[in-house]
Amino acid sequence: MRIIRDPYFIAPEDRGAAAAIGNFDGVHLGHQAVIDLTRSVANGAPLGILTFEPHPRDYFAPDAPPFRLMNADSKANRLEKLGVERLYQVPFNDALAALSPEEFAQSIITDRLGLTHVVVGEDFCFGKGRAGTTQDLIAFGEEMGFGVTIAPMLSTAAGDVSSTAIRQALADGTPRIAAEMLGHWHRIVGPVVTGEQRGRDLGFPTANMSIDGLHPPKFGVYAVKVDVLEGPHEGTYNGAASIGIRPMFDGDVPNCESYLFDFSGDLYGARLSVALVEYLRGEEKFDSLDALVTQMDADCARAREILADV
Repeated sequence: MRIIRDPYFIAPEDRGAAAAIGNFDGVHLGHQAVIDLTRSVANGAPLGILTFEPHPRDYFAPDAPPFRLMNADSKANRLEKLGVERLYQVPFNDALAALSPEEFAQSIITDRLGLTHVVVGEDFCFGKGRAGTTQDLIAFGEEMGFGVTIAPMLSTAAGDVSSTAIRQALADGTPRIAAEMLGHWHRIVGPVVTGEQRGRDLGFPTANMSIDGLHPPKFGVYAVKVDVLEGPHEGTYNGAASIGIRPMFDGDVPNCESYLFDFSGDLYGARLSVALVEYLRGEEKFDSLDALVTQMDADCARAREILADV
């Protein structure tokens, strides 16, 4: 997959794709359906995605709480696995935000990227003030020479599939509901960073990861499946993870600490992908370290039972 980050300097071979347009945060089942629909109408053109970095929500409300389900790298990796050939990561800045709907269609879709066909969801809005509608896009396509397909909203037993609904499921501590809408486990991906090594002292050495910039799941302990993505320990492991601020130790910066079952080795600097399978309990401040260790033993035993069936 080729990633194009500047639509104003684009190689000729990267023009002319059929592309789905959107933020694709989480790359959930609705997004996957849009990608499949784009593939079906591509008519031999490269399969593309037109998205924006930073996310427009970050641009308009930079001080709002973190909301992203995945960072740009994780999103790109997921899209590549789905067969996307061209990923247009258009910078969302003052100039882009100021474009009217017609200017966006003319400048970005037509003049810069030369897209042959675009696919959007039925709730898609675009241009300054989100003034452009799907009907406007269809009219611009007829005028400017690109095809337009509108993808319907996808629903599952969990309800309408959306990034907002997935965020709510994670905030509620129901990762299986989130997974029903994602089509895969929700994952926290990133490098292992140096922690305070308290887990090692307690007999539970953990791999610590930052969740900075990501929508925080409900704080607490989870049964997890951990993919070590690189290095001598590459592979998949069952485990238990604590997400939150570590009230037992008066922490204040949320992170993710994963204990991998039946594992021995050094993971510092390695990239992990931690899949949240089931929420076990909330964060607690125990009366003693012995009480904490007893609870951690119980958490790990419960996580092993759950993961044996996954």
